[in-house]
Amino acid sequence: MTTNPATEPAPASARRAKLTASGVDVFYGPKHAIKKVSIDIAEREVVAFIGPSGCGKSTFLRCLNRMNDTIAACRVTGDIRLDRDDIYAPDVDVVQLRARVGMVFQKPNPFPKSIYDNVAYGPRIHGLAGSKSELDGIVEHALKGAALWKEVADRLDSPGTGLSGGQQQRLCIARAIAVSPEVILMDEPCSALDPIATAHVEELIDELRARYTIVIVTHNMQQAARVSQRTAFFHLGELVEENDTSVIFTNPRDERTQGYITGRYG
Repeated sequence: MTTNPATEPAPASARRAKLTASGVDVFYGPKHAIKKVSIDIAEREVVAFIGPSGCGKSTFLRCLNRMNDTIAACRVTGDIRLDRDDIYAPDVDVVQLRARVGMVFQKPNPFPKSIYDNVAYGPRIHGLAGSKSELDGIVEHALKGAALWKEVADRLDSPGTGLSGGQQQRLCIARAIAVSPEVILMDEPCSALDPIATAHVEELIDELRARYTIVIVTHNMQQAARVSQRTAFFHLGELVEENDTSVIFTNPRDERTQGYITGRYG
């Protein structure tokens, strides 16, 4: 397949870091869940976090928009920056941070509202639309961005919960992008979906990376290979290594990575 270099995103190495984590530790009470993790995530790239169950990849993902704040026993130390700004600084508005760094969860979780109101919810609470017609435009744009508009345009008043599982997950992606985020975090977004719905979401991720930085946690190594430009391997709370996805899967530096991707453990 030929590509147009004018429209292809520049290589990650040529772009500045959108998110930077340095020496991040996470504790759940006395348990040391994440140990001195450091990583740079460039603009408009997809980074996949892989590793065995319980290795800390989802825990670290939740640090990137302070979702761990909702867990009373959780304590995060180290430095995480979005466009060089410390996201854990005392004056940071967490609501605004989560608008800039949206999240799509493992299980589709549409609100018990109409399709329209699911997408309009964020723009309403953030005051992004000055009129009904402007809000209509935001909703349409978000649904088109999530590759869902053609399927739901004639039933926007129907419940979001009435959609299929794959459509619900794309609705949740539309809900995330409706507030114009800069980063989208995805925590195993396809694990509850069938293969056809998974393919739709993977195609969507590939389209979205032209406009957003995307970080995806996945237990599916084939999915990581298909959708990401860089991959980070976690093991027992440590970031073992991260590199171009092709390198991680063909020539990893660490024997633990080699053991995981060849199925010797995990």
